[in-house]
Amino acid sequence: MNKTTRHLERPQPSQVRRADLAPATGYAMLVDGRFKTEFLDQDAATQAALELLAKYPMLKIEIYDAASKSRTPAK
Repeated sequence: MNKTTRHLERPQPSQVRRADLAPATGYAMLVDGRFKTEFLDQDAATQAALELLAKYPMLKIEIYDAASKSRTPAK
C-alpha cells in the first residue's frame, strides 16, 4: 500500500522586529514597557495610544520618540 505524503509550503519568515529594541526613526507606542507599533508622526502614535487607553485603562502606554530617545506618557 502506498502512503501519500503531504508537502506543505511554509511561508518565508518576514522580518520580525524585536520588542526589546528601540526603533531608529519615527515614533513607537510602548505598552507596559514593550515596543508594539511604529509610526511616522507623533499625532498618529498619540491617537492610537489614546484609543487603546480608552479600551484598556489599566495599561501603561507611552510614546517613544526615536530622534530624542525619550518617552512621553499617553494622557
